[in-house]
Amino acid sequence: MKKVMLSAIILSSAAVFNAQAADEGLEKCIAAAQAIKKGEMLKLEKLNVGGKPMYELEIRDAQGMEWEFMCDANSGKITEQESEVGDADDKQFKSKMKVSEKEAADIALKAHPGKIQEVEFEIEENGDASYEFDIVDDKGVETKVEVDAATGKIIETSTEEWEIGEEKEERR
Repeated sequence: MKKVMLSAIILSSAAVFNAQAADEGLEKCIAAAQAIKKGEMLKLEKLNVGGKPMYELEIRDAQGMEWEFMCDANSGKITEQESEVGDADDKQFKSKMKVSEKEAADIALKAHPGKIQEVEFEIEENGDASYEFDIVDDKGVETKVEVDAATGKIIETSTEEWEIGEEKEERR
């Protein structure tokens, strides 16, 4: 039921934006992500990544594993795929981690001051570990800052335009 409701909200939200290309891009993104990993859609975000519109889709597969897909909002092509783990103590994450969550948070907040609303622990396609922080500034703008867990370098920064769905266990 939750999956059906979220899908309906996603499709109706896309229609609200009243842009045929955006609707087609979103539909292509959902289809592309589901073709790679079938499962329950947990969250959908519209992001601005360096001036380029992207969708971030989060899916939980039948085994309970969570996957995150970055998709070009114009073309509907998946550009990045990551898996998520529960925390920094996860065996796969910890084996790559040299920078603590606190150190990574300090790096992210120095680059983008605000309050951390959410953190995700991600395993990149190549096996590297990274932290993804959602930081809200004093104007209410949410910025996602991804920090490499081995080097402490900022990998990617994006600004959130909107979000549908929420994973309460990731809220801070």
